[in-house]
Amino acid sequence: MVYSNAIRTAHRGELSAIADQGLLKEERYIHSPQSANIMVEYPAGSALKPVLNLCSNNYLGLSSHPEVIDAARQALSDRGYGMSSVRFICGTQDIHRELEAKLSTFLGTEDTILFPSCMDANAGVFEAILGPEDVIISDRLVHASIIDGVRLCKAARDICEHSDMEMLEAKLKQHQDKRARLIVVDGVFSMDGDMAPLDRICTLAERYDAMAFVDDSHATGFIGKTGRGTPEHFGVMGKIDVMTTTLGKALGGASGGCVTGRKEIVQLCRQRARPYLFSNTMPPPIVAGALRVLEILNRSTERRDKLEENTRFWRKGLEEAGFIIKEGESPIVPVMLFNAKLSQDIARDLYQEGVYVIGFFFPVVPKGQARIRTQLSADHDVPLLERALAAFKKVGRKYGILGLDEQGVIDKYGL
Repeated sequence: MVYSNAIRTAHRGELSAIADQGLLKEERYIHSPQSANIMVEYPAGSALKPVLNLCSNNYLGLSSHPEVIDAARQALSDRGYGMSSVRFICGTQDIHRELEAKLSTFLGTEDTILFPSCMDANAGVFEAILGPEDVIISDRLVHASIIDGVRLCKAARDICEHSDMEMLEAKLKQHQDKRARLIVVDGVFSMDGDMAPLDRICTLAERYDAMAFVDDSHATGFIGKTGRGTPEHFGVMGKIDVMTTTLGKALGGASGGCVTGRKEIVQLCRQRARPYLFSNTMPPPIVAGALRVLEILNRSTERRDKLEENTRFWRKGLEEAGFIIKEGESPIVPVMLFNAKLSQDIARDLYQEGVYVIGFFFPVVPKGQARIRTQLSADHDVPLLERALAAFKKVGRKYGILGLDEQGVIDKYGL
């Protein structure tokens, strides 16, 4: 096939249009380990700049923890660099099953199956356990990987408005003729930072003979009193039928994901889930690192407790400064700006002030809902966050948005 001049010109035009609108996504090159403070090259070719990182999923600050690094290094020496195969052929070591068992114990589930990523877990689980006689009822704001996984499945699909329990109940009544009804939510919604009301969802699931699915990627390890995630937070551990989560955020930050829940669901994933059957398994160093992370979390809640304190401090500081933030309890704290270009401009100015954040806009979030998503870590401390607040206030004053409500920001900058 030939990449013709006509197609090349069309693609260049699309890229130029994105750049002209100030909406081109640019990668920043990090020259240091992931932590609260990082060294960044931006734009490409510029001198390295030390910045405070406020947009990482490193919630517990474990991605560069010396114990985790040592465990991964030892596994690299003892078990090798990679498995060069999928699980059911010759890609399973004893440590893979050990990690699955320990994740099941940690999360209070019957069984667990590892995937290369949580995106792969979400891509594989629905097709493996549901068919055309079933229905998926999902929250409108579920993660993109869930949407992709649902599209691969032959089950009927229905959508509820975000956390609308009345609508969910109506949908469950409507679909009583289906063999199985699967309610699908994020535990913590990654762009808004709020939590699905799992207690109410489980009540409805029991009332209408439905199953409950939760992607707890932005909760595992730090939400709940002992970090067991949103099921612990809402007091429904053991009631969620199937969960997916990641090892690429709080649990070490490398890669890997899993499906965990009812043993029959997990067994069906072992037989049918295509990303499991056709992708190389997790490398031994990452498995060993994740095992060490679970050891650290089982020792103490110190890190999740510190993260909770940092979150309270940050939310209060932004609100008192006059920013519009999404309500919630999670360490995902979106600063709402509504205008896509404004989110990009403010993110760039904050970078100049030594604070690394990213502007999010359509199609990552709905049109007119542009924002800067800040994320807290146990690696942060109050002096660092005070410095970040000072930078936010300075840039907020520059753009005249402090103290404005949503309509005020829209009137000033448009959507």
